[in-house]
Amino acid sequence: MKSGVMFQFFSLLIVAGAIIFFIQKARSGTTNQIRTIAGLEAIEEAVGRATEMGRMVHFSPGIAGLNGVTAAQTFAGLETLGMVSKLVARYGAKIFVSIRQPIVLPLAEEVVRQAYMAEGAIEAYDEDCVQYLSSQQFAYAAAVMGIIQREKAAANILLGGFWAESLMIAEAGFHAGAIQIAGSANITQVPFFVAACDYVLIGEELYAAGAIASGNPVKLGSIAGQDISKLYAMILLVIGVLAASAGSDFLYDLMIK
Repeated sequence: MKSGVMFQFFSLLIVAGAIIFFIQKARSGTTNQIRTIAGLEAIEEAVGRATEMGRMVHFSPGIAGLNGVTAAQTFAGLETLGMVSKLVARYGAKIFVSIRQPIVLPLAEEVVRQAYMAEGAIEAYDEDCVQYLSSQQFAYAAAVMGIIQREKAAANILLGGFWAESLMIAEAGFHAGAIQIAGSANITQVPFFVAACDYVLIGEELYAAGAIASGNPVKLGSIAGQDISKLYAMILLVIGVLAASAGSDFLYDLMIK
């Protein structure tokens, strides 16, 4: 058998084994420690600031639906919405959740309602705090921009699947003076968030944030396993660079031939 095939099989065992190990470890009740995400930790500061100023927290789980390859971004956004809603209920702040996809509306409503119930503040829950605005991309963006500007939102949290409307919404939050926390797995939109927002979750950090916010041990175990896999990949990169600098192609030969 070719060495390249063996090496790829060995790498697959390491990656799959690390993920399975940490998932099983999580199921046994052991807490997995994973890296911190600055944008996620800043959410409490953003909600606290909105509470002090008596102004609104705006949250958007993105414009993707619940099917296809982008559905995971929506679910990650909704998981983070649960954490944000708990902080809002705990501090007595006001939240507005804007929805583009009709199918996402009942899920978002239930997430916010459950968060208020968990904090023992169900009487403060406002059914109108979660609203469907428009299924049209730029009509939705225009509506969100108007709400942020009129309400002078103190925090603008955008976590989910975003496309061309990303900079429009982020720019509206910037002009309103809001603390902005954004994240998307659509890498083409990340530069726009970086230009306009205070904290940005890049790529798979969105999924990690959703796992942390949900507190699901299996998801946390999966993230921990993926971190080990990334460490393995980085070690290979370092070895490859050092070997190539020394004029050796042994790693290339091992992986490819």
